[in-house]
Amino acid sequence: MQLKRSIGRWALTGLMINSIIGSGIFGVPGELLRLLGPASPLACVLAGLTIGVIVACFVEVGSQFSKSGGPYLYVRTAFGRFLGIQVAWFTALTPMAAAAAQANLFVSYLAGFEPSMGSGTSRVLVIIGVIALPVVANMFGARAGKSLSSILVVAKLAPLILLIVAGLLYTHHPTGRVETATLPTPGATIWFSAVLLAVFNFGGFENALAATGDVKEPGRAVPFALAASLAVCVIVNILIQWVTVAALDGTSVTDRPLAAAASVVIGPWGATLVAVAALISTSGAISATVLAVPRLLAALGERGDLPTFFARVQRASGAPVIATITVAALIVLLGVSGTFRWALAVTAGSMTIFAGAVCASLPRLRARQPQAATVRVPGGRALAALGVALSVLLLLQLQPREAAPIAITIAIAFLNWVLVKRRPSVESSH
Repeated sequence: MQLKRSIGRWALTGLMINSIIGSGIFGVPGELLRLLGPASPLACVLAGLTIGVIVACFVEVGSQFSKSGGPYLYVRTAFGRFLGIQVAWFTALTPMAAAAAQANLFVSYLAGFEPSMGSGTSRVLVIIGVIALPVVANMFGARAGKSLSSILVVAKLAPLILLIVAGLLYTHHPTGRVETATLPTPGATIWFSAVLLAVFNFGGFENALAATGDVKEPGRAVPFALAASLAVCVIVNILIQWVTVAALDGTSVTDRPLAAAASVVIGPWGATLVAVAALISTSGAISATVLAVPRLLAALGERGDLPTFFARVQRASGAPVIATITVAALIVLLGVSGTFRWALAVTAGSMTIFAGAVCASLPRLRARQPQAATVRVPGGRALAALGVALSVLLLLQLQPREAAPIAITIAIAFLNWVLVKRRPSVESSH
């Protein structure tokens, strides 16, 4: 059956922007401000440059494939089944850890309306509830899950744009407070840690790449969408960080930084608007993860790269029940056992692993299928080496507790490979 491709370059660009500018932008600015103070916008610049190197490699590598699969497909084609399975697990861990961070962020912003929700048993129940709701919806099938996760982009972006405009006007107003303190001089470790956290805000483009099979002329659309979406998202993140710095100082940062900044530059109603946008964005992002990741696991089960029970679906709805329950349980475990910042670091560390693997795939694929790439990035081999080096450098910034889920995932992926290595794999063309 011929695949119907319905996503054009602009639609793919919008999908990537919506995936990249997620809920993290409502919480990461506060963490950066704590680490770097008024110098924190520079961390966004450095993170954008780092992701730019990685995206350049994704542009060339992604242009060689017309099938869905994203990083898993790229690395599996370049290096074989073992590394493909490793990347598949990290491609799954990244959104699950991100959902755990989003659940904690949801709790923080909800606590702004009802403080008792922010700690103890109430916190745990809120995390379980915000994850369980899309699980129940997905039991009725993908259509119900998509309806729940299809939050209007304007509900998320409009308050951010309003905050940026109000913040820029505030910094130029005679009564507006602009931070004039001397830039801090933290050590290299703090800078690298800050960049690692800032990288979180530029993840998500790989989720759109997993749907390449639905894209018209993917060889042209994917490079365009990657470049355009990255440019927009870098600008938005730098401006949001600048407004946060202008409105707050390092001693007044809260777990709801954008609501606090909006309270200063707009007023109480602005803080409420941003807080509501954060609640919508986080719950929508969690819903999307609960919909997408189980179907990734189910697809891998069908291909023979995961145990086949992940591919079992509910007869009435077609939803992958075991995979959905597994993903939800892992998100709850990560969300309850860690803080927002901890989950941020786990997500960013996981992302650097599959990003570095895709960068490493570039020279390998050039050698294996030299005519396949429709886009050849100038200096591609050098960029690939730089991308791998940056990924390793950022990964080394993880603290032992942050690195623990990474190590556990490696072990699980290895066990997965041992269980399926003798099983025939369903191969697919590019």
